[in-house]
Amino acid sequence: MSGAGGAAGLGPVVGEERLLIDGELRPARSGRTFETVNPATGEVLGVAADGAAEDLDDAIGAARRAFDTTAWSTDTALRVTGLRQLHAALLARSDELRAMTVAEVGAPLGMTHHAQLDSPVASLAWVADLLEGYVFETDLGEAAPLGIASHRWIRREATGVVGAVTPWNVPHQINLAKLGPALAAGNTVVLKPAPDTPWCATVLGRIIAEETDIPAGVVNVVPSSDHAVGALLSTDPRVDMVSFTGSTATGRKVMAAAAETIKKVFLELGGKSAFVVLDDADLATACATAAFTVCTHAGQGCAITTRLLVPRSRFDEAVEATAGVMAALPAGDPTDPGTICGPLISARQRDRVEGYLRLALDEGGSFVLGGGRPEGMDAGFFIEPTLVVGLPNTSRVAQEEIFGPVLTVIPHDGDDDAVALANQSVYGLSGSVWGERDRAIAVANRIRTGTLGINGGLWFSPDVPFGGYGQSGVGRESGVAGFEEYLEIKSLAEPA
Repeated sequence: MSGAGGAAGLGPVVGEERLLIDGELRPARSGRTFETVNPATGEVLGVAADGAAEDLDDAIGAARRAFDTTAWSTDTALRVTGLRQLHAALLARSDELRAMTVAEVGAPLGMTHHAQLDSPVASLAWVADLLEGYVFETDLGEAAPLGIASHRWIRREATGVVGAVTPWNVPHQINLAKLGPALAAGNTVVLKPAPDTPWCATVLGRIIAEETDIPAGVVNVVPSSDHAVGALLSTDPRVDMVSFTGSTATGRKVMAAAAETIKKVFLELGGKSAFVVLDDADLATACATAAFTVCTHAGQGCAITTRLLVPRSRFDEAVEATAGVMAALPAGDPTDPGTICGPLISARQRDRVEGYLRLALDEGGSFVLGGGRPEGMDAGFFIEPTLVVGLPNTSRVAQEEIFGPVLTVIPHDGDDDAVALANQSVYGLSGSVWGERDRAIAVANRIRTGTLGINGGLWFSPDVPFGGYGQSGVGRESGVAGFEEYLEIKSLAEPA
C-alpha cells in the first residue's frame, strides 16, 4: 500500500500498489512498478504494480474459471449482495477516496461530490435495485411456425468474461459504470485502468477483495504502464466482450482487434460537441453555462461542449459574455473548494493542448482569453481557460477533440445553419441547445448525437443511457440499455 501526505482539508492520500488477480492482492510477476503523479504539483504520489502480458493472462484465466465454474452468473441474490456490499464499503471510505481522487486525478474537490466520486458510488445502488427487479425471461406465448405448435420464450444471460479498459479523466465514474452493470448481469471482469490513474482502480480492487463476498476471480484489476497490455483483451479468445472508453483512434484499434474472435464490443469514444444558442435564447445565461462547462475539470470530458455556435448578429455580445465568465474561472488548486478548472492530467496532455493552441493561431484564429500556461503556476500541468475566435467550423481546432479548457466560438445564420454546423463532425456524443422550448427541442431532434441538454437540462444520471452516434462509439452505458449491453439473448421453444 502506498500513501502520501494529505492536502489542507483532506485526509492522507492512501493508494494501493497491488494487482487483484483471482482474489489475491499481489505484485506483478516481474516485481516491476510504475509511478503515479499528482498533476497539480508534478510530485510522485507512489507506485502501482506494473502488470505485463503474463499478469493479464493470469487475470483472464481467473475470470474465465470464475465464470465457468462458480454460481456467480446464475445466482442473482449473490450478485445483489456483492453490489450492495461494494456500495456500502465505498460509502464508508468516501473521505479516503476523495483525498486520493483529488491527488491522483487532479479533480477539483467540488467535483468529487458529483461525477468524480459520489455519483458513481450511488450508481451501484441503482444497479442493485435494477437487478433485484429485472426479469431475465420473457414469455412470447404460442405460435405454429411451419405448422408446429410451439411455446416460445426469451432468456437473457451473461455474456461471459468482460475486458474493461478505462481512461483517466473520470476514473471512478467509468470504472463503476462498467463494473456495476457487468457484474449485475452475471459477467466476470478484467479491469485495465489508464496508467495515469492506477490507484482509482487498484483501491477498488482491494475493497472488493477485503470487504465483499464477490468470489475470487470475478473481478481482476491489472494496471500497467504499457498500453499494449490492455490491447490483449481484444485478441484473447477467452474474453467474450471488450468494453472500452477512450479516444476514437484507440477505439478503432480495439474494434479491429476484436474482429479476429468476433467478440462483443462496447465503445464510448471522443466528442466535439456543439453548444447551440438560438436567436431567442437568454444569451447571457447560455454563454455563462457554456463557459462554465468547458472550464470544468479543465475541459477533460468527452461530452463537454467545446464548439459554441451563436447567432451571427449577436456574435460580439456572445463572445464578451463568454469571456467574462471564463475569466472568473481561472486554473487553480484542485484542493480549493472554489476551483472549477484544475490541472491537466499530465505533462504529455498539457503539451498536446499547447500544440492545438499553436494550431489555432496557424489556422488564422485568435485568443480572446488565455492561450497558454497561467503565470505563477510552474508546478503541475495547468493551461489557462482559452476562448478562440476567427476559425471556421471546418478548422482542425473546431473539429478535433482537444481535451482541454478550450472553447471555439463560431457564428451561425439561423436554425438550419446551426443544425448543419453541429452535425458537421465525425463525432456525435453530446450537445446543448438554448432557445424557446419547442423551437429548441425541434433543433435538438435534428442534431445527430447521443445526448443533448435543452436550456440547461442535465441528462447525466445512472438511469439515462449514455453513448454516441458516428465515431463517438458503439452501444450505450448506464440505464437499462447499458445493463443489457452485458447480456446475451437466447430464444427457446418447446412443443405446445
